[in-house]
Amino acid sequence: MDYTLLSNSARARRATSRTKVAAMLPDDGPGPRTGLRELAKQVEKAAPPPPLPTTRQGPKPEGEAFWRALGSPRLVVAPMVDASELAWRLLSRRHGAQLCYTPMLHSSVFIRDPRYRAEALASTPEDRPLIVQFCANNTAVLLEAALLAEPYCDAVDINLGCPQAIARRGHYGAFLQDDWDLLKEMVSTLHARLSVPVTCKIRVFSDVGRTVEYARMLEAAGCQMLTVHGRTREQKGPLTGLASWPHIKKVVESVKIPVFANGNIQYQGDVEQCIAETGVKGVMTAEGNLYNPALFEGTNPPCWELCLEYLDLAQQYPCPTSFVRTHLFKMMHHLLSLPENAMERHEIAKGQNLEDFRKTVLKLRDRFLPYHQGLKVYPDKRDETIAETCDVVLPAWLCQPYVRIPPEEHLRKLADKQNKVESSTENNKSASGEKRSLDDNENDSNPPLSKKKLKKLQHSQKIKLNPHSRKCQEKCSECANPLGSKCGFKLCRACCRKACFAEKRDCPGHRILTKTRYEKLLHYQALEASEKNNNAAQGNADSADCNSTDNSNDSHSNEETEQLSEASCAKVNEKMDLEEPQADVSINSLNT
Repeated sequence: MDYTLLSNSARARRATSRTKVAAMLPDDGPGPRTGLRELAKQVEKAAPPPPLPTTRQGPKPEGEAFWRALGSPRLVVAPMVDASELAWRLLSRRHGAQLCYTPMLHSSVFIRDPRYRAEALASTPEDRPLIVQFCANNTAVLLEAALLAEPYCDAVDINLGCPQAIARRGHYGAFLQDDWDLLKEMVSTLHARLSVPVTCKIRVFSDVGRTVEYARMLEAAGCQMLTVHGRTREQKGPLTGLASWPHIKKVVESVKIPVFANGNIQYQGDVEQCIAETGVKGVMTAEGNLYNPALFEGTNPPCWELCLEYLDLAQQYPCPTSFVRTHLFKMMHHLLSLPENAMERHEIAKGQNLEDFRKTVLKLRDRFLPYHQGLKVYPDKRDETIAETCDVVLPAWLCQPYVRIPPEEHLRKLADKQNKVESSTENNKSASGEKRSLDDNENDSNPPLSKKKLKKLQHSQKIKLNPHSRKCQEKCSECANPLGSKCGFKLCRACCRKACFAEKRDCPGHRILTKTRYEKLLHYQALEASEKNNNAAQGNADSADCNSTDNSNDSHSNEETEQLSEASCAKVNEKMDLEEPQADVSINSLNT
């Protein structure tokens, strides 16, 4: 493995930490951490990276000179979150891609997390030219992140085209296209402070004139190359639809910097047609590349060939298992959609490491290779309507794009589903004897509802049919929150908790047992106090017993002393009685 972006010290720390983690894992049997163990072993064996060669000399190129410095790329792989990692970029370059972007990187996370930064900038000498893309809504944070990344890329790109909900919440991506003052500040600051050019990726407005003004504003701020996605930020998911190439053509005619077109690129023929109709310098593709990495070669190889090639690259340049799983699902989308491959689809969904994925891919290859070689005839049981809507129907085992249904078809299906819901509601009303509302008598001359209104209406119908719905619930007496259905005090949970603590009471409905627990606390404290008293009384009794024992011993010793003294006195008196006559005799004898 050759990571040219990690310093020797940082790489050594990372290898040491992952080796420690791998040492704690079992060596036998697949498990959820097997990929981490393999990754740790490979990082441990990897040699220190060579220094990154610097190719920039003199002032940084601008405009079309910058595009030529990149090698005049025409075939570009788009930045894709959790998808355009190093292994995938190398696979795309092997099959015709001339310029690649990193995944969109969050600038604030890039600054504060060294591990995130190292993994995001992982690259090799073959992975050039490379553009690093950031999302941000703060000029200082974006500049700091770009200064950290500029030694390892050929340009820094600002993401102004992400239409997802997370971009709305974070206020970045396509949701910055109305804040022109902030965009001018970010682009001009990066253009003045970086040693590499700054580029932008945008989405169009519905109005062509405003789109042209938008592009000119970015060019004047210092943008050196522009990628225009021919869809608005509302065109996403089932409502994606076709990209507007006329918008892109107007932008190309209005600016002097190179422009890339993004949108509607599914086959090699789309590349040439887009360049011819719009006059762009090159085309960028995202979904087309995910479903067929060989799109720029103009071929549709068997999906197992590209899957096995990608697994080899993922083995050499490790990435999270979730990335690998997603790529396999994309490349084998049509093959795994066949009913007979349901088990293999489940195996990929539950696979824990590259070996599990490889076994499943090889199993599919062995099953469908005879059909691909013409040794057997495959009975294609797919919907016959595919042949009516497509010029060429490819076998399911070949890499091919995924074509969404038109937004109008999607809205029609939603309307049909809504009609079914309404009819079932009407049947329920007639069965229950309820009267129809005035809205039910309206004619069908009203314009069709939007997707959002249809979804809300469908949700409201489900709520009406749900007997356990809390939509019409009473409000808490203290606040606007709905009260608990089992609360005896007519309060919500938060207000009930406060009241229970203040008044020391219980609420069985909310399972708030403040009074019970307080009583238990008092009971335990009383038990502890009585136990302490008992221990103290027992100690006093023991000391009293000891004192009485000492007194009794003293009395016994005094009695014994008195008895001994009396006995000794008796002996002395007896001796004296015996000695007195002898004295008398001696005296008498002397007198005689």
